[in-house]
Amino acid sequence: MIGLIFGDTDFPSKILKTIRKRKIRYLIIDLSTSKKFKKDSKSYSVSIGQFGKIINILKENRCKKVLFAGKVNKPNFSKLKLDFKGIYYISRIIKSSKLGDAAILKEIIKILYQNKIKTENSLKFNPELTLKKGNYSKIKPNHKDQLDINKAIKILNNLKQYNYSQGAVVRNNKLVFIEGKGGTKKLLEKSKSKKFRNHGVLVKFPKKKQDLRVDLPTIGLKTLKQSKMAGLKGIVVKGKQHVFLDKNKCINFANKNKMFISVK
Repeated sequence: MIGLIFGDTDFPSKILKTIRKRKIRYLIIDLSTSKKFKKDSKSYSVSIGQFGKIINILKENRCKKVLFAGKVNKPNFSKLKLDFKGIYYISRIIKSSKLGDAAILKEIIKILYQNKIKTENSLKFNPELTLKKGNYSKIKPNHKDQLDINKAIKILNNLKQYNYSQGAVVRNNKLVFIEGKGGTKKLLEKSKSKKFRNHGVLVKFPKKKQDLRVDLPTIGLKTLKQSKMAGLKGIVVKGKQHVFLDKNKCINFANKNKMFISVK
């Protein structure tokens, strides 16, 4: 039995499909905003502040392992529903939240571990959703593109340890925007350029010192389309440290639109 702690994005659905196919026993702790797994009889709709309930559900079902997938938004602590254990742990969560979203997840993993519940890698059941180093499109980054890529990587590497940013857009060797709390979609919307078309790059790398079992940068067809709308030429992710959804559709879209997909 494995506990699936699911948030938003399409990644959780991919995992669930694999687990059902392999007939692995599971339960879902549904932390998604729309409660998208409510129709599953093995799903439990829980607030992130109900630690007692979450831990009890896992222990009652003899779940000694959990897997995190999907985006869980930083809660509004003043409006959070807390149970007894939630009250006990909330000061630790609030303290970690000041360091960023990555620190919140690390603290939750630590709390689960203290309750003898181990966290598995998000890609444990779907290793095909991550790519090795290489170029996956017909178009390859040229020298100018490579300068943009190197600049974006350097910027992301120099961010503070628990900064929530996983993405940066660089065009003509100049930083356009760094990903904010609105995520990649907002980043790409702000990066649109009428002057430059098919120039610049989106680089998505894990947060500095991030726990690579959870919250990996996720790329999909929507990201490619939004990058195209922003006038960018390509997308770069880090080898084996990302989630790549709809791989074939993304490659076809990149080839059709003369974009590149590169893995460093």
